[in-house]
Amino acid sequence: MFDFIAENFNEFLTYTGFANATAGNLIMIVVGAIFIYLAIKKDFEPLLLVPIGLGIILGNIPFRGDAGLEIGLYEDNSVLNIFYQGVRQGWYPPLIFLGIGAMTDFSALLANPKLLLVGAAAQFGIFGAYMIALALGFEPNQAAGIAIIGGADGPTAIFLSSKLSPNLMGAIAVCAYSYMALVPLIQPPIMRLLTTQKERTIKMKPGRNVSQTERILFPIIGLLITTFIVPSALPLLGMLFFGNLLKESGKTTRLAKTAGNALNDIVVVLLGLTVGCSTQASEFLTLNTVFIFAIGAFAFAIATASGVCFVKVMNLFLSKDKKINPLIGNAGVSAVPMAARISHNMGLEYDRHNFLLMHAMGPNVAGVIGSAVAAGALLGFLS
Repeated sequence: MFDFIAENFNEFLTYTGFANATAGNLIMIVVGAIFIYLAIKKDFEPLLLVPIGLGIILGNIPFRGDAGLEIGLYEDNSVLNIFYQGVRQGWYPPLIFLGIGAMTDFSALLANPKLLLVGAAAQFGIFGAYMIALALGFEPNQAAGIAIIGGADGPTAIFLSSKLSPNLMGAIAVCAYSYMALVPLIQPPIMRLLTTQKERTIKMKPGRNVSQTERILFPIIGLLITTFIVPSALPLLGMLFFGNLLKESGKTTRLAKTAGNALNDIVVVLLGLTVGCSTQASEFLTLNTVFIFAIGAFAFAIATASGVCFVKVMNLFLSKDKKINPLIGNAGVSAVPMAARISHNMGLEYDRHNFLLMHAMGPNVAGVIGSAVAAGALLGFLS
């Protein structure tokens, strides 16, 4: 009897995490804990980093792979694997875009349409990163998935990588969301480096009032123009403009609130958790991951610099009373509204009466559209 108990106890021990843990598992658990620390203690985008951080820990709890327990993310029929289908099949990103559209006010862009060009200029980060990834030996499809990190748009990065480079999707998704959370650390030094004291204190005139008719027509016209140019971006852009139409129509407020709040929160929870779980040490701790994070950082820097420098060039052709503060150039990336808040806060550092938030929201929402268009273009070329 005692032999039977001892034998079963020894067998039980082989199933425990202590018996199956690897150095990689422990490293990733520490990484997950750091994400949670940054989210809670440093307030770095907690809505993103808490689910991702806990997901990293959850995805690296060691267990016997040959036990057939059906508990791991990559095991068919497991609960986590079912949740992960929303990432792998690209279901979650369009739903996120629906919520973004339902929460976004495009009035700042409509009031000053030339700010659309600033959002477009910031997408140079994507194409610059694409060239770097190719130079480092990544295949074109993989390079495109990595490059989209430069758009500072996590859902778009997941959508494109799920189509073009699914084997790198975990690293790309975590990289994209990590750098989105670190935008407050990455962008300000670049903005200071590329602007002068005088440029930072440029005051912009308040934008004109935008009529309800314009706000209703914008998602319809925007949908037609963008999807006729890049039909492959239809899942993202279609849901973005649909959500915005729900908001602006004035007749579907309840649906807009559901899409922008409850539904969006549910999808963010599932997306963040499963993206974190996808970082199992055996899949994540590779040389490619190091390259992806390095290219991602460079892509963010290019995007920020491109937006700021483009505004400086635009100012050469604008009259004195219509000049644009270059500090809003960083907001051309798709991190809404983080990047716009950075523009605003930095403007207040140099002139406490200079309020840039509403001006910065113009290129910021343009960046959302621009990153989706860029992703659609890459998908169309490489599919």
